[in-house]
Amino acid sequence: MYEDKGMYISEIRPGVYLLDEAHEATGFVVIGKDKACVIDTMISYTDVKKAVRSITDKPLIVINTHGHPDHIYGNIFFDEAYINLKDIPLTKEFIKEPRFIEGCEMRGLKMPPFKEIKGGDVIDLGGRTLHIYDMPGHTPGGILLHLKEDRILFTGDAINHHLWLQLPHSEPLKECAEAIDRVLFLENEADIILHGHARDYDDISLMRCVRDGIWEIINGETQEDKPYPWFGGQAMQHPFKVCEGKHYQQDDHVICYDTENIG
Repeated sequence: MYEDKGMYISEIRPGVYLLDEAHEATGFVVIGKDKACVIDTMISYTDVKKAVRSITDKPLIVINTHGHPDHIYGNIFFDEAYINLKDIPLTKEFIKEPRFIEGCEMRGLKMPPFKEIKGGDVIDLGGRTLHIYDMPGHTPGGILLHLKEDRILFTGDAINHHLWLQLPHSEPLKECAEAIDRVLFLENEADIILHGHARDYDDISLMRCVRDGIWEIINGETQEDKPYPWFGGQAMQHPFKVCEGKHYQQDDHVICYDTENIG
């Protein structure tokens, strides 16, 4: 059943806002001279569009970093959204969930159409540009968005402190690590990371730390790993190290993985 659990809005940088929905999922708004971009629409507890309209009245473009429900369900308040088409099978699965259908029917809303976005695309908001990079791993069609002028990297769930790579649709760990290797040059072009469950920013070094942690698992450096029970069964979790003296929003850092999906 639908329940409005509240939206918390904070300005991370001038014209860059964090939307925290009930401390369960995070979206962002980037405002340019001509347009504004909504990055992830969260769970739909709250009218996301209304929250965005309290910040800006500029034309909106909506982009989903990946196809999980806590990043796409709020699309129902908009006319369309962009996503990497490799995640469309996931979106179809979650859109069929009975509780989601019930919530849509109660509010007279429905999921709008998806449009394609992929690595190499550039979104021009007017004075601010978002450069798109493919990031398969957490899901097959995950993407990163690099706000070039502000040196910010939006990573969805692909780079975070509690990285889920144990999901049935997650890419093999070796492919995840190689995907990060391909974009590791971004650590010289961005200063901070904003991910899909953030309440603050993280230093860009988190990307390399996650990458190193995945390679540790691949290379069998797993002596400190512990079982990780989750709603889909039991996986393993691998603690990874972060850099001293850098700003991170939390103190625990783990990668969850399936021992049969290392690659």
